Amino acid sequence: MLEYIATLRKETDEIIENIEYSNSNILKKSLEASHILATVFDRLKNFILSYHFQDEAEEILFFKETKPKFCYRLIYYRKLYNIEINRPVAGTCTQKEYLYEELEAINKYTNKRLDFVRYYRSGSTHLDSLYFLRGRVDTEQYLETFYYELDPNFSTNCDFKVAKIMANDMLSAYLMQEIELLNDNGMKFGTFNFPATKKTWMGSKAELQEQIFSWDSAGMFGDVPLTQLYDYIQNVFNIQLDSNLSRTLGDLKIRNNPTPFLDKLKDALLRRMGRK
Repeated sequence: MLEYIATLRKETDEIIENIEYSNSNILKKSLEASHILATVFDRLKNFILSYHFQDEAEEILFFKETKPKFCYRLIYYRKLYNIEINRPVAGTCTQKEYLYEELEAINKYTNKRLDFVRYYRSGSTHLDSLYFLRGRVDTEQYLETFYYELDPNFSTNCDFKVAKIMANDMLSAYLMQEIELLNDNGMKFGTFNFPATKKTWMGSKAELQEQIFSWDSAGMFGDVPLTQLYDYIQNVFNIQLDSNLSRTLGDLKIRNNPTPFLDKLKDALLRRMGRK
């Protein structure tokens, strides 16, 4: 199972990466990505329906971690398409009001399921057998899922909720970024003050790329796709990087010292601490 899933995920990531870095607008990108991810999800479903889990632990692992990682991007791109297709073309204030309403809808979803959200985010496991084994699905899950999720052989009580949480995290980041872009003078959202001007990266592009790949490799931003992390960092630090991620990583690999910038940062911090 692990080999099949790893191959499917790699294939999917490459396709989505190409879509993200195409010259298409956000509507076309999200629609195309949705179609691709729906096909991939069906392939995963067909594989699992013919697969026999070795034990409950393997089944829980699949429905708690593996399946949501395939599903959340499908939810994200479908919702992103709906948000943008319905986005008003009126003035800035109207657009911001619309985006705030979308954020509020996400917050309401989270607050309604706060107990489970806390369980999942805390890394708890004592209720996993109830939440992530098949045959124990409640009616609430049916009210918030896609039609193909209705198959009890491919659904558990909470695997969709995990995917929804992950998708909402990405959607919230997207909505907040769009609100920031609409406000030339900066704005305050909750407890976060958004700057009116971006901070420009003063190092080399190679140094920043090395840092981004290290963050992604360590999972420092959770399950955010590398393509989106790449876009976000470019926007925040006001820099244009090479869009070919595979080539960039290949260039980093063939250097005599593959991590000179990380080594430089370590040395700088040790000197500041008086340890070097």
